[in-house]
Amino acid sequence: MAPAAASGSSSLPSGFSVFTTFPDLLFVLEFDTAYNCVAALFYLSASVLEALATILTQDGFTYKQYHENISAVVFSYVATLLYVVHAVFSLIRWKSS
Repeated sequence: MAPAAASGSSSLPSGFSVFTTFPDLLFVLEFDTAYNCVAALFYLSASVLEALATILTQDGFTYKQYHENISAVVFSYVATLLYVVHAVFSLIRWKSS
């Protein structure tokens, strides 16, 4: 790392050399990308299960509780959409690096 700093040009390490310094360890794009893809998958599965539970228990709730569950479903789909968008941009950033 010292020769690159001395020459004035710095490049990102690749392979296992990423793990040689702590700041470079924080900039591992592959882990960030994998995390976002897995999180989007988990949020999607939780959203589908929440929607299914809301539909199946529609008669067992009061009007207010049913609308709270609908709000939870809508919010979970918005969170899923944001995770998917973040995952797509992480994949684009990872592919371009």
